[in-house]
Amino acid sequence: MADFPMTNVGGVAVSRIIIGTNSFLGYSHMSKARDRWLREHFTPEKMADVMEVFARRGVNAIMAPPHEDIRRAIDITADRTGQEMLYITTPGKNHPGGLEGAIDWCAELGSTFCMPHVSYTDNNLVVDEGVIRGIEPLLARIRSLEMIPGLSTHRPETVTVGDAAGYDLETYIQPINSIGFLCNVETDWVVRVINRTTKPVMCIKPFAAGRVLPPTGLQFVLGSCKPSDMVVIGTMSAYEAEEDLDIAEALMRGDRPEIEPAMTRSKAHLVG
Repeated sequence: MADFPMTNVGGVAVSRIIIGTNSFLGYSHMSKARDRWLREHFTPEKMADVMEVFARRGVNAIMAPPHEDIRRAIDITADRTGQEMLYITTPGKNHPGGLEGAIDWCAELGSTFCMPHVSYTDNNLVVDEGVIRGIEPLLARIRSLEMIPGLSTHRPETVTVGDAAGYDLETYIQPINSIGFLCNVETDWVVRVINRTTKPVMCIKPFAAGRVLPPTGLQFVLGSCKPSDMVVIGTMSAYEAEEDLDIAEALMRGDRPEIEPAMTRSKAHLVG
């Protein structure tokens, strides 16, 4: 596998780019019709076609809810490339056994990191009391199952509360993008919180679910976060994966990305 910029999360080497999976699982943040198309299109084999590009470039982690198709795609990718992806899971309460059962399932699927989903975290955040209700036994359960605990959140207050409370956390998931899509406060406040925590942050939604072009999105997020932080990128094809990685690697080297922009007939007069 190729060398790739890495960081350290809870003693584990993690690539600074992580594979996102909303497209794989049909969460487009656009329309029900697009969700349907994505779910019909992405079999585990087609997921692996995209994941393989990341793996061969040295990306070693994928973020997703606990899901059998994702586990299958990870295994297919490992068979093709020899690269075993770190599985970063975000369990929610919609498991028959509740969040505890979902955490157990994460362990069964071979997760390295287990980060309770925003649907739990933010609903149990009580900022005035400086607590996330019920979180400590869940984090202890994650540790007992030999996974590394973190929290998924859309509220930067979760980061400040989690740090101040001294919870057993190694990392956070936090949305950040140039237009503030799914950010709970202005982007400068989100950036401030990400940079003030000593913990590495997994920055999601850099392209605002397709509303921001990759050069703009990656330049903003990589330029705003810490060198220890990660950026989670979802793509719908191997071509997109290659292009986005070219942009990200150039930016992390401190170079200007040289990417040919998308062409239409109306732009013919712009070509020198």
